[in-house]
Amino acid sequence: MNIRTKNIVYSIVLLISVAGVWFYRKNQISEPIKIEGETMATSYHITYFDEEKRDFKVSVDSLLMLVNKSINNYDPESEISRFNRAESSLKFSLPYLLPPLKKSREVVSGSHGSFDPTVMPLVNVWGFGPDKKARPDSTKIDSLKSLVGFEKIQFNSDSVWKLDPRTQLDFGGIGQGYGADVVSDFLKSKGVENFLMELGGEGMACGRNLQKDKPWELGILDPNSTPDNQFFKAYVSLENKSFTTSGNYFNFREVDGRKYSHTIDPESGYPVQQEILSASVFATDAITADAWATAFMVMGHKRAFEVLKNHTELDAFLIYSTKDGVATFTTEKISQSIRINP
Repeated sequence: MNIRTKNIVYSIVLLISVAGVWFYRKNQISEPIKIEGETMATSYHITYFDEEKRDFKVSVDSLLMLVNKSINNYDPESEISRFNRAESSLKFSLPYLLPPLKKSREVVSGSHGSFDPTVMPLVNVWGFGPDKKARPDSTKIDSLKSLVGFEKIQFNSDSVWKLDPRTQLDFGGIGQGYGADVVSDFLKSKGVENFLMELGGEGMACGRNLQKDKPWELGILDPNSTPDNQFFKAYVSLENKSFTTSGNYFNFREVDGRKYSHTIDPESGYPVQQEILSASVFATDAITADAWATAFMVMGHKRAFEVLKNHTELDAFLIYSTKDGVATFTTEKISQSIRINP
C-alpha cells in the first residue's frame, strides 16, 4: 500500500471515527434529564439536556427553599411575613425579595393598579390567605380597601418599608413565576441551553426539545376542565420564551352556595367577576408573564386588548365567555405558534 493510499484510508477512518463520536454525543445529549419536586403549595417539573448528565435537583430544591424564605406568606418566618407583621421596615437578608418588588412597581403602574400585591388584607378576609375567614363581611372589606395601594410601599437596594403600618404584601400573583426565573437563571449559569422549567403553570421554555428536534410544546387548559378531568383548549410551541396561565378553574371559595374567585380586584375589594376565563401570557421572563396574567384576569379581556396594543413586548392567549359561548383572542406575534382545539 503506497503512501497516498494509506493517507486516503487514514482519512476515511478518521472521518468515520469523528462521525461515530458525533452521533454518540448527539444520541447521549438527546436523552433528557427530568427532575421534579414540591414548592410554593404546588409542584415543579424540569426537563433538560446536558452532556454531562448532571442532576441539579438538590441545587434546585435549595434555591426554591431560599426563595420561599423571602416571599412565602404561608411561612411565618419568611421575610415577607415578618414585613407584614412589622410596624415599619425590614432589611433584606436574602436577594429574593427585591426583584418582585421592582417588578410589582412596574406592572402596578402599567396596569393602573389591576395588579397590586398590597391586596393581602383583602386576600385574607376572603379566605385565600394564611388567615382563614368563615365569611367575608362587606363592612370589613370596605375598610380594608383603604390599606391597598402600592404607593404605600417604598424600598431601596437593601430595605423595604411601609407608610401605613397596616399595609401588607402578597406575592401570590407573581411568586411562582419569579421562582421559575430563579431556577432558569441557575440552569443557564450551568451552561444548560435547552430546558423546559415549569412551576405551578409558570415557567421558561429555553432552546429546543432536542429529543424531538423542535420547539417545546405546552398545553393550555380548557376552562371547562375539572380537577379530575383536565383537557387542553390549545397547544403552544415555544422557544426561548417564558409562559404563564392564570385562570379561576379550581381555586375558589364557596359561601352560601356562591363561588368566589381567588383573584381579588384591588379597586372593588371583591373577587373578580369578569367574562375572562383564563389569561396565558408569554414574555422574556416568567415574573413578567405571571404579573401581567394576574392583571388581565382582574381587568377583563376588553381592557386587556387595549393594554396589549401598547405593550408589544407581551404576547397573550385569552379565553373568555360571550353570549354565544366561549371565544379566544391571540396576539399576532404568537398566533403562528398556537394551535386551538375546536
